[in-house]
Amino acid sequence: MLYILLMAVSLALDAFAVSTSTAIATPGFRKRDALKMGIWFGCFQAAMPLAGWLLATGLSQYIVAFDHFIAFGLLAFIGGKMVWGSFEKDCDQCAEAQSDACDLSPRRLCLLAIATSIDAMAAGVSMAFMPDMNIALACAVIGIVAFGLSAAGGILGKGLGCLFQKRAELVGGLVLIAIGTKILVEHLCAGT
Repeated sequence: MLYILLMAVSLALDAFAVSTSTAIATPGFRKRDALKMGIWFGCFQAAMPLAGWLLATGLSQYIVAFDHFIAFGLLAFIGGKMVWGSFEKDCDQCAEAQSDACDLSPRRLCLLAIATSIDAMAAGVSMAFMPDMNIALACAVIGIVAFGLSAAGGILGKGLGCLFQKRAELVGGLVLIAIGTKILVEHLCAGT
């Protein structure tokens, strides 16, 4: 159980960082938005290990071979859009852009959830080769931990966003790109 909990925390750290940076960069971010992000990230983090576990029999070498490129691409794309957007708006425009769906659309949340949970799929592949692994328990723990850390990251980011509103979108975008780069570098270095 301790192994599953440690794995869950390590898998959820990217979701925590993405939630925090998204909340910082989103004008008008609310606690219910943090809950929404927690639900999206928690559900994807719970489902991806099961998907990886199910695919492990014949497709594992293909998933592991490119999962880091997908995560990097999604995070770099979203982060790049945020960085670009930070140069297009001034503070007055950011204050006017406080609509609920503007920055937290289901499409964007889905892309972020996929990008931050691809590692969980790879973990699920590895779990398929552990004889005593209870995959249902592992998926539940991973999902609950990801939900909690993502919601907490959103709440933390909301507080930080109030302090750093002027360049929050720039910082948030750079953080997403950095997380994507970290995922890519870790996987490329592990492969050598």
